[in-house]
Amino acid sequence: MITGVNRVFPHDGRDYHIQAEDLGTEQACFEVRVYDQGTVLWRKRLPYGEILQKGLPKVEQDEALRALMDKTLTTVQAAIVKGKLQG
Repeated sequence: MITGVNRVFPHDGRDYHIQAEDLGTEQACFEVRVYDQGTVLWRKRLPYGEILQKGLPKVEQDEALRALMDKTLTTVQAAIVKGKLQG
C-alpha cells in the first residue's frame, strides 16, 4: 500500500492542491481531493480492485496503483483547466 500522491497545480492565478490518498486494500479504493486555499472543492473515491485481482508482487502492485493515481491527477488537472472544478 502506498500512502498517496500530491501535486500543487498552478492555474489562472491559483495554486490548487490535488491529493490522492490510498484508503487501504480492505476498501480497495483511493480518494482524490482538490483543495483551493484549504477548502475542499471536489472529492471522489475511485476503486482499484482490478489491480489487486492481478495478484502482482507488492512492488508491482504499488507501482500500478501509483500510476493509476498519477493518471487520475493528470485528468483532474485537465478538468481544472477546462473550468469544470472552480472555487
